[in-house]
Amino acid sequence: MKKNQRMILIAAIILAIGIVTIALYTNKAKDKPVKAPEPKTEEPAFTKHGELSFISGVDKKVINTISVEYARDEYSREKGLMYRRSMEEMQGMLFFFEDNAPRSFWMKNTYISLDIIYVDKDKKIVSIQKSAIPLSEESLSSSKDAMYVVEVNAGFTDKFNIKEGDVIQF
Repeated sequence: MKKNQRMILIAAIILAIGIVTIALYTNKAKDKPVKAPEPKTEEPAFTKHGELSFISGVDKKVINTISVEYARDEYSREKGLMYRRSMEEMQGMLFFFEDNAPRSFWMKNTYISLDIIYVDKDKKIVSIQKSAIPLSEESLSSSKDAMYVVEVNAGFTDKFNIKEGDVIQF
């Protein structure tokens, strides 16, 4: 074989190996499952619907007043504070229910730690779940029947000395 023919044969073999390698790599890449991108959920903005005051059950004096967003229907109660990354100290969410009954909340898709305040039909605080763990699916129940629930930033109830027996007014 002549030198030129040998060079052409070597070049052809190298080219064939390259084509086969590329074909195999492309097919393997196609076989790998492609992970779908996670849906982007825009953080909901706080919408002030009203104000809520915490009133001492002992001396009937106003302890503190916050701005609240209302959750009156099933959809807004289920969504609650999900997907929020922050909330100002003097803000919260007030959940309304049709009846006074056992209540239970969880922190699924909720990124901020919360104090969950359960309130009965007479607007008296009957139970507080403090510093709920973000993103937890643990059920956080009221110790007594509740008709309203107030969610505020974790530590709020300790900072302002809000306790069972105090009342709310909105």
